[in-house]
Amino acid sequence: MSEIGSALLVFALLLISTSLGVWVRPLLPEEHKAHETVQLIQLVIGMLVTFAALVLGLMTASAKASFDTESNGLRGFAADLIEFDTTLREYGSSTDEARRLLGQYTAAAIASTWPREPAPPGDYPRNIGSQDNSQQLESVRLGDMLTAVGTQLRQLQTHDPLQQRTLDDALKQYRRTVDARWKIIEEAHSSISMPFLMTLTFWLCVIFLSFGLIAPRNALAWVTISLGAVSIASAIYVIVDLDTPFSGPIVVSSSPMRDALAHLTR
Repeated sequence: MSEIGSALLVFALLLISTSLGVWVRPLLPEEHKAHETVQLIQLVIGMLVTFAALVLGLMTASAKASFDTESNGLRGFAADLIEFDTTLREYGSSTDEARRLLGQYTAAAIASTWPREPAPPGDYPRNIGSQDNSQQLESVRLGDMLTAVGTQLRQLQTHDPLQQRTLDDALKQYRRTVDARWKIIEEAHSSISMPFLMTLTFWLCVIFLSFGLIAPRNALAWVTISLGAVSIASAIYVIVDLDTPFSGPIVVSSSPMRDALAHLTR
């Protein structure tokens, strides 16, 4: 489910729970509306609010940590690309084709991973397909383009020990680049447990149902409850959006990859 869909669903469920509480209240016997009963309800609400606030805080921290990890991983990947290209440049003109393929791969990766941003200029495959969410970050065509770089390196013939050492370094950096790519792909998958999120939503619905049972029937009370529902729904929106680092309004910056591309094509 999308970020907006998740937030709207939670908001609707909270308002429905509150309305249910307001509807049930007049049907309750008078002894259920006694002061002691209201105090008990308030104690239970306080307990659930504490649990829900703790869980929301932990989920926000977890989603933010996952987002930061992906962002740092992308920076490391961009640095690996630059270091790899530098080593190829040191080898000599024999690696020009490998460097060209590496530049095409980087440009195509930027265009497919951030389809809403301006595509880099140049000649590279542009029909790889936009990614709608982090689960689809992996692309077979992009992987094949990076594999072609390694194939080019393994076909090189060295002429002296210096070139051999440089080629060995380049192959090690190529493997490190491939490993970094797969690490980014795997870490981009959602880390939110849906049963856990459903349990939290149930707690919140119980809280707002209790609000409906004890809240006075006036406009200010309804506005306050509605604002609370909006605040919680926005928190869910931020959590789900942070958990999908390559989709939604909050996305990992493409600047490191664009900086790497500028270095590769200079």
